[in-house]
Amino acid sequence: MKVGGLYQGENRCTFRVWAPYAEEMSVHFPERPQRTVPMERLEEGYYQVTCPDTPPETRYSYLLPGGQQRPDPASRFQPGDVHGPSEVVDQGRYPWRDSAWRMFPKEEIIAYELHTGTFTPEGTFEAVIPRLDALQELGVNTLNLMPVAQFPGSRNWGYDGVLLYAVQNTYGGPQGLKQLVDACHCRDMAVILDVVYNHLGPEGNYLAQFGPYFTETYQTPWGEALNFDGAHSDQVRNFFIENALYWLREFHVDGLRLDAVHAILDMSAKPFLQELAEKVDYFRKQHKRQAYLIPESDLNDTRLIRSRESGGFGHDAQWNDDFHHALHALLTGENHGYYQDFGRPAHLTKSLQQGYAYTWDYSPYRRRHHGNYSMDIPGDRFVAFSQNHDQVGNRMLGDRLSSLVSFEALKLAAASVLLSPFLPLLFMGEEYGEEAPFLYFVSHSDPDLIQAVREGRKKEFAVFDWPGDPPDPQSEATFQRCILNWEQRSQGDHKRLLDFYRELIRLRRELPALAHPDRGSRKAWSDDRKKLVFLQRNNQGGQVLCLYSFGAMEQRVELDPGPGEWSRVLDSAGSAWGGPGSFLPERVASGQEVRIAPWSAAAYSNC
Repeated sequence: MKVGGLYQGENRCTFRVWAPYAEEMSVHFPERPQRTVPMERLEEGYYQVTCPDTPPETRYSYLLPGGQQRPDPASRFQPGDVHGPSEVVDQGRYPWRDSAWRMFPKEEIIAYELHTGTFTPEGTFEAVIPRLDALQELGVNTLNLMPVAQFPGSRNWGYDGVLLYAVQNTYGGPQGLKQLVDACHCRDMAVILDVVYNHLGPEGNYLAQFGPYFTETYQTPWGEALNFDGAHSDQVRNFFIENALYWLREFHVDGLRLDAVHAILDMSAKPFLQELAEKVDYFRKQHKRQAYLIPESDLNDTRLIRSRESGGFGHDAQWNDDFHHALHALLTGENHGYYQDFGRPAHLTKSLQQGYAYTWDYSPYRRRHHGNYSMDIPGDRFVAFSQNHDQVGNRMLGDRLSSLVSFEALKLAAASVLLSPFLPLLFMGEEYGEEAPFLYFVSHSDPDLIQAVREGRKKEFAVFDWPGDPPDPQSEATFQRCILNWEQRSQGDHKRLLDFYRELIRLRRELPALAHPDRGSRKAWSDDRKKLVFLQRNNQGGQVLCLYSFGAMEQRVELDPGPGEWSRVLDSAGSAWGGPGSFLPERVASGQEVRIAPWSAAAYSNC
C-alpha cells in the first residue's frame, strides 16, 4: 500500500494516509483557505481521496480530528520545515539519463561515505557533482550518502529525520538527489543511501498523532521504539518497507545502508528485517536490477547476512565494527569504552580471518559473551573501514585519525582496509588526511530540546573519560568547522597520502588475489610480541602476502609465503610515499629473513 501524496498526472493527486484511530480525516490546502477536502475511510485504518486541480508544487496538510494541521507523514517534499505543509511532487518529471546503467558485482565496491552538508561549502547535492570526477579518478565507485530524509533546521547528521520520504530541502530536495544519482550512474558510480528505521528524531515527529507507530514494549537509546511486532504492526511495516522501495524505485539508488538495526526490536516469527529483505528481493526480480541491503549492527549476529534458506535474513553485507575497533586500538593505543575489548594484533587477525573478532567470546566491555560463528561467511558480506561518521563524530572532539596518529600510521590504516578481504569504505576526506573534525551538530528550534541534546552528549562521553566539554551541537560554528578543506588534496603529505590511496585501490582492482573477497582464499596470523599482522590472500591468478607492523620499532621476521619468488608490490615506508625508506627487498623467497619498518604496511605478490 503506497502512502503519501501520489501524483497521478493531469493535475490530479491521490492522498493516502494511515490514521486508524481517527474518526475522520481531511486534506487541507493552506494556499486556498476555503479548500478542505474530506477523505474516505478504507480498510485497515487508511484514508484516501483523489483531488483534481492539484498540480505539482501544491501545498497541503492533513487536518486531524482535533483541528491540528500536520505535514503528510509520507511527504515527498517540505518546502519550509518539518512543521509546515507538504508539497505535491511529480516523480515522473525528472529526465533520467541512466537507462544503460548496470550495477557492478558487489565484490568490486569501493565505497565513500559523505555527508552532503559538509562535503562542500555549499552543502548541496548539486555541489557534490563537480567532485565526482576526482573521486572516480581516485578509484571510488560507490557513494554512501548519509541520511537525506527531512530533518529539523538546516544542520544535522540526518539521523534526526522525521519525514522519511521527503528529501532534505536545504540539500536540494528530490530533484537535487535525482541529479546526483543520475550523475553518478553516468560515471559508472553506484549510490547507497543511509536510511534510519530504528527511531525518529524528536522535533517534528508527529507519527504518533496519526497511529500506533511506536510501542511502549521496548525502548531505544534515542527514545520510543517503533512498533514492528505489536497490534497494527502490519501497517507500520508497510510504511517503512514502502519507504525502502521508494528510494530504490523513484531515486534509482543501488542500495540502502540500514542504521543501527540492533535497535530495531522485534520478536515476531518473521522479523521486519527479514520481510524487508524479501520485499527488496522481489523488487530486484521485478525490475531486473540489483539493490543491496547493508545493515549496521553491533550484535555480531550472522543471521543478518546469512541467506534465508539457511535461516538468515538475507541481507547482502554488514558494517564490521570489530574490524574497525581492532584496527583503531592498535593504531592509537586507546583502551577506554568498547576499545577495552581490543588492542592485540590477534584481535585484528581473527577479524581478517573470520569476519568478527568476537564469536561468542567473553567481552570485558559488555561483561558477557558476545557474537556468533562467522568463519563460513564470505568476505564480501562485511564492510571494513578505519573511519566513518560514527567512529569520528562520536568522539567528543570529532577528531579524525589524522589528528590522532602519525602520517606513517595513516598509510598503515589505509592499507589495512583496502587490502583486506572485505568491502572497503572510506570516510570523506580520509584519502588525503583531512584535518577538519567531524563533530555532532543540530539546528533544533525548541530550547528545551537543545539543552537536552547538550546534556545528552556530555553523558555519552562519560564512559570514555575524555576531559572537558564537547563543542555546542547547536552552534553554527560547530557545523562550519566540519566542512572539508578540499584544497588540501594537492598539498604536501596530503597529496602523498592521496596518491597512496590511489595506488592501493589500483592494486586491489588489478591483482586477482585482492579483487575477490572469498573466505576460502585468505589466511591471517600474527606475532603479538612484535606487533605484526600477516594476511595471505590467494586466487587462481596468484597470491598476495600482506605485512602490517603496528609497533614503533623495526622488526625482523622470517617469511614463509610459499614456493616461488615473490615480488614487492607495495611498501608504505618507501620514499615515494613520503616514508623513511624501505628496508624490504624487492624480491623474497620462503625462509628469508626481512626487516620491517615501524608503522608500515607492505605486500608481496607471486603473480
